[in-house]
Amino acid sequence: MKLIVGLGNPGPEYNFTRHNFGFLALDFYAKIHNLEPWQKPKFHALWLKSGDKIFIKPQTFYNDSGRAVAEFANFYKIPLENILIICDDFNLPFDSFRYRAKGSSGGNNGLKSISEYLHTTDFPRLRLGTGNDKLRQKLGDVDFVLSRFTPEEKSSLPDLLSKIAAEIDRL
Repeated sequence: MKLIVGLGNPGPEYNFTRHNFGFLALDFYAKIHNLEPWQKPKFHALWLKSGDKIFIKPQTFYNDSGRAVAEFANFYKIPLENILIICDDFNLPFDSFRYRAKGSSGGNNGLKSISEYLHTTDFPRLRLGTGNDKLRQKLGDVDFVLSRFTPEEKSSLPDLLSKIAAEIDRL
């Protein structure tokens, strides 16, 4: 069994924000793979199952994502190496992503929360680049991660999300 976790914030006001890139990636993945609709919350997360994969979108807000991850992992007895966290990273250029089998949070509060609940940093993560230095400098970090993608970025999302979906299948 594998647990695929997209990080984001619940609520329509956060749709298409940089911090919800993990949710967006899972929604896109589910759509192109014709997966069942998201199920009502279980263990503080919207979820769906396909084959040996459980996909979740924690509904506890980004900075407390670890609660849902730990509850799903414990209930289904999913080993750490079979958990994939998909999160945004403003230190990576937009239109890029990076996989790591384990590592630090790099300042990402969602990863910090997951590390606290799992008592380790030894879980895989796929960081999705949201970097836009000009906009980040103008807005500051907090407002930047809660900002929506620019029109130029939004136009390249379908191609980028297709690449991310292929990466999820590869992992």
